[in-house]
Amino acid sequence: MSDLNEIATTGARSGSRARSTLSGQAVRYLAVGGIAFGVDFGVLVLLTEITGHYLIAASVAFVLGLMTNYLLCIRWVFTSRSLDQPWLEFAIFVAVGLVGLVLNEVLMYLGTDKLGFDYRISKLFSVALVLCWNFGARKILLFRDQG
Repeated sequence: MSDLNEIATTGARSGSRARSTLSGQAVRYLAVGGIAFGVDFGVLVLLTEITGHYLIAASVAFVLGLMTNYLLCIRWVFTSRSLDQPWLEFAIFVAVGLVGLVLNEVLMYLGTDKLGFDYRISKLFSVALVLCWNFGARKILLFRDQG
């Protein structure tokens, strides 16, 4: 846990003025989201092909994408931190991600089982909505400007 504290503290201090603007944060969050999506989608496809269970694979993939997203967000996207305790910040980050996971699972189930789309197509639709939820909730709850 001390590594998480050091990463969180270093990430909070290493920002530039461009990172503090909402548009700059949104652009960086989109890039981070792309990287996290690559992890998420790659693990989803890999595990689905191995196990044949796309919903279980989607959960594991989402968690790995979430971890990637958190580490990149605190190091590169957000300069302002609303909380002083990295463990609490991470817990709230995860809670927002869990809501995103539920949205992801519901949207994937609806798209795949109810509408008949391939699970990969369902994932592409769900990721857009979950991205908006995650950015908005995290910006408001964790990384809002203090000034």
